[in-house]
Amino acid sequence: MVSIASPPIASALTLRINLSDEQFFQLCQDNSDLRFERTPLGELIIMPPTGGLTGDRNADITFQLRAWNRQTRQGKSFDSSTGFQLPNGATRSPDASWMTIERWETLTSSEQERFVPLCPDFVVELRSASDALAPLQAKLQEYIENGARLGWLIDPKQQTVEIYRPNQVVERVQAPAQLSGESVLQDFILDLSPIF
Repeated sequence: MVSIASPPIASALTLRINLSDEQFFQLCQDNSDLRFERTPLGELIIMPPTGGLTGDRNADITFQLRAWNRQTRQGKSFDSSTGFQLPNGATRSPDASWMTIERWETLTSSEQERFVPLCPDFVVELRSASDALAPLQAKLQEYIENGARLGWLIDPKQQTVEIYRPNQVVERVQAPAQLSGESVLQDFILDLSPIF
């Protein structure tokens, strides 16, 4: 039985449905035009496509991360269509993410082909005009609780960035020109001028 819950963010739809990992993976493959996430409680979140401005901003973030990673070859970078199975049972797709090459190489080729059964070391969520803030903040906290070492919640409308780190209070920065990848992504600097 499927029941519809109140959307956790504007224009996203949440369904309460019991699916095994295999069924969820197959649902995503069979409906590749849609973007799904799954909460730790098994709720299915159907994410709408982004608007042009958000898509452009997200492409720029992904491009900058990928360009840095190509230079350093320290890990693997991922775009917003990559699913990660977190230790708490959720399956999430951050807008941009990265993990060390050492962690990536612990996976079998089959695990690399499917939803990645690890939490990324670094995640970015980009707030679109229709996104409520609280659910995105909860997602960033979930990433940190499941093993991410650094997370950024970028809000172009408010021109703010919330920086999430394990065992630290969230840092809120107003209108930064750039962000440092700190010790997690050594020498990575995100230029925020195309975002803000």
